[in-house]
Amino acid sequence: MAIVLDRSRALFATGLLVFLLTLANPSLVQLNGIPPCWVVLWLLPWAVVEGPAAGATAGIAMGLLLDALQGSNLSSVPVLALLGFWWGQFQKARRPLERSTTLGLLALLGTLLLNGSYALQLYWRAEFSRAAWQTTLAQTLLTALIAPVMCSLLVLFWRRISPQYLQPRSPQ
Repeated sequence: MAIVLDRSRALFATGLLVFLLTLANPSLVQLNGIPPCWVVLWLLPWAVVEGPAAGATAGIAMGLLLDALQGSNLSSVPVLALLGFWWGQFQKARRPLERSTTLGLLALLGTLLLNGSYALQLYWRAEFSRAAWQTTLAQTLLTALIAPVMCSLLVLFWRRISPQYLQPRSPQ
């Protein structure tokens, strides 16, 4: 008996996995105690496959979950929504976004923008410290190193179950 994984179940399962990875913070994938940005690693492939509207919506949802999880007054919702929208623009590109180096670079920029927004919010509240930039650089480097493999696999996974990429099967 095969388990059929449709889009909504896959979205829920992978979103829950991002939430659990953020909570669990596995030491195997840390750089000096700083984990990769799991939300960016999930949002990038989803937005590339599903488009700007779905990317922005997923960015808002994941941003709200991340903000609730962090419990601070810093917000990630606007940046994740903009990243989802921006990355979703690549869906209609002339050539599909498939190169792992490109995905790694986009993940690097996304993590830098997300953590840069945190640093900017801390600066506006006069709570900025040098540790914020150290965290930003470590998380950006780690996310960029993991992204080519993880995002490539997730792009293939999302394309496999996305209706716009499914080829009609011939009757046998």
